[in-house]
Parts: sequence; structure tokens; C-alpha cells
Amino acid sequence: MEALAAPDAGLLSAALAPLELTRAEFDEVRALAYRVFGLNLHEGKEGLVRSRLAKRLRSLGLRSFSAYLAHVRDDASGDELRQLVDVLTTNKTSFFREERHFAFLRERVLPGLAGRGGPIRLWSAGCSTGEEPASLGMELLRSLPAADRRDVRILATDISTRVLARAREGIYEGEAVAGVEPELVRACFERLPGPGVHYRLGDAVRRLTRFARLNLMDQWPMRGPFDVIFCRNVMIYFDRPTQERLVSRFWDVLAPGGYMFVGHSESMSPLRHRFTYVAPAVYLKAGGGAGVGGGA
Repeated sequence: MEALAAPDAGLLSAALAPLELTRAEFDEVRALAYRVFGLNLHEGKEGLVRSRLAKRLRSLGLRSFSAYLAHVRDDASGDELRQLVDVLTTNKTSFFREERHFAFLRERVLPGLAGRGGPIRLWSAGCSTGEEPASLGMELLRSLPAADRRDVRILATDISTRVLARAREGIYEGEAVAGVEPELVRACFERLPGPGVHYRLGDAVRRLTRFARLNLMDQWPMRGPFDVIFCRNVMIYFDRPTQERLVSRFWDVLAPGGYMFVGHSESMSPLRHRFTYVAPAVYLKAGGGAGVGGGA
């Protein structure tokens, strides 16, 4: 048997050396992210950009950020741009995250929707791996009589194809489901066989939800109106002018009397908007009672 050749020390050290991100390269990444996705990579984010994109470079076998940016420019499909924004954004989420929002939904919003006829529409804008729309679905099934037999729909969108694939699959580790109330776990999840603890979201919840990829900076194909919009921990990535444009667009597709939920770290008080504040990180489009939702 031949002895394995020792690795070339120069190649090995080059592969392990930290990648350098020049100011010009950082500015090009910033400009791309802002122009296409509205992401605001402000000063001081150089370290984050370098560390997160370095993993993408290594997976592609590229040795410099200049080579990576050339790859992005040459990719006519736009796939690499989507990969870029995917690695630069954080997809942290959990079931019933910021639980006070779901209590408000259960106690203040859904009773009004339950008492009226017609369709009910909710939008989870920035749904990540699906825990938020799943939580909305569980709350609807628990609080709305015969929700699974009414015209009730949740639109769940995200810019990342990777997290949308996981959301559509609807399979979660036991640790992720551990914080869900036991009665909801029994009613809305199926324990899967095999090694480890995994649960699949049940069909009753999944039937309520439609997933779609959407860049919030693009034209929106859906008409609305929506009775409830959750866009939480998304606008933190945008600058103030972009936030104001986005909030205005949410207003346009929200039904009169509908509710807008943002993240608790995303107060809309510094922004110009037409919403009425009703609770922490909850805003009302005044007028029209409990909403007059229609097609999405």
C-alpha cells in the first residue's frame, strides 16, 4: 500500500487563514443587500459579514471575497444572491414566541372574527422555519369554532428558500416542541418513530397554511385584505425609510379594523404611519369593526 502524501503546508495554511474582507468588498455587499433586499448593513457589521460569508465561500471552494462577488455578479439565476441574504439574516424563532401577542390574539382579536361571517385571512410575513404560522394555526383551531371547516387561511412568506423548505416539511425536534402546551401537542402534533424525538405538525394545522417565497421589497402578488399581519423581528434589518415604506404597504393590504403585530424590539413610534397603538407592539388599522377579510 502506498503511503499517503503529506498535505502541502502552504496550501493548508492558505485554506485555514482567515479571509480578508476589504472596505470596497464590504461596500459592494452592503449595496447589493440594500438594493435587492432592503437590508441595512450599517457600519460595524464588517465582522458579521466576513464570518458569515466565509462559510459560503468555503462551501463553494472560493478563496477570496472578490472571487465570491464575481460569482454573484455572474450568476444570472439570482440563486447566489438569495444564498447571500440567507446567510446574512438570522432565522431565530420558536413556537408562541412573544406569547403576549398570542394572548392578545386569543382574547381581543379572534372573538370578533369568530362572530362574523366571511373569510378570515392572516399573514405571517417572515415566517422562517414555520413556528409562527404553526402557532397561529394552533390558536385558530383552539379559539375559533370549526376553524378547519371555515374559510380561514394563513399566508406564510419568507425570503429564504431554505427555511421555507423546512417550514413546509413541518418536522420539529422535541426540544422545539417542549414549550408548547401539552394539550396542543397532543391535538396538533404527531410523534414520529425512530431515533431521537421528532414531531410532525398535524394536517389540521397544515391545511390552514399556504407557504410562498416573497421578497418584501418586490411587488406583492396577493391582494388581501388581511385581518391580521404578523411581521415580527423583520424590520430590524431595514433602515427607517424602508421601514416606513413597508409599514405603509402593510396598511394598504390590511382590512379596516385589522391588526398589525411587530416584534417587541420594533416600536413603530419613531416612524410615520397611520396605525393606532393598542398594546405593546400591536397596532390597529382603525375603522371597520373586527375586519372584513377577503381573498389573499
